[in-house]
Amino acid sequence: MSIPEIALAGMHKLTALDYPGLVSAIVFTQGCNFDCPYCHNPRLKGKAPLLETQTVLGFLKKRAGLLDGLVVSGGEPTLQKGLEPFCREAKRHGYRIKLDTNGSRPEVLRRLLEESLVDYVAMDCKTAPGDYASAFCPEPDIEEKIRASASLLRASKTAHEFRTTCVSPFVSPARLSAMAEMTGTASPWFFQEARLGGNWTGDCAPMPPQAIRELLFLAEGFGTRPQTRN
Repeated sequence: MSIPEIALAGMHKLTALDYPGLVSAIVFTQGCNFDCPYCHNPRLKGKAPLLETQTVLGFLKKRAGLLDGLVVSGGEPTLQKGLEPFCREAKRHGYRIKLDTNGSRPEVLRRLLEESLVDYVAMDCKTAPGDYASAFCPEPDIEEKIRASASLLRASKTAHEFRTTCVSPFVSPARLSAMAEMTGTASPWFFQEARLGGNWTGDCAPMPPQAIRELLFLAEGFGTRPQTRN
């Protein structure tokens, strides 16, 4: 059965790290609407060579029963028109699907949740919602979209987490209250060290471990469930 093409710019055929508790494959979609100065996959924002959707699905079909999960990452997967049929086809082969998202397309996230097309969602909590427009994405309603996606996850029965890459000045004690309001008190919230590479731009820097520990302490004071992840 033919399904709409989805812009897949990369794939790892085996990972035990990206989907909690499951041995999985991971695919990376092309394109992102954010301009993060510490982006870990900047090549995905451009015109990277694409994989054929049917080839990827053929691989998943052959590995069904050997792999448990499929991680759909990016880039930003929710920008892809073919995301939903791609997830539906992967589910047909028995895969549990984890979505990595920046939270900028709540209408897509809502459909994925309502149709049970994802089993786990990891949403970035990059900074205070009110600072997204100036820091990462100039869309005029980006704050409302981020808040809407976070609210969908908090209310969902689908397994999920929020994750914060600790980069100064976007993550700071002064912004933590607004970030904690976004993640809520029941959802896991992971703080992870930034991986410093050669693609960083602008005036930003990875936060040292001691500063991250201080953030966790402050986050606990807001009643959230902060944890660290390397």
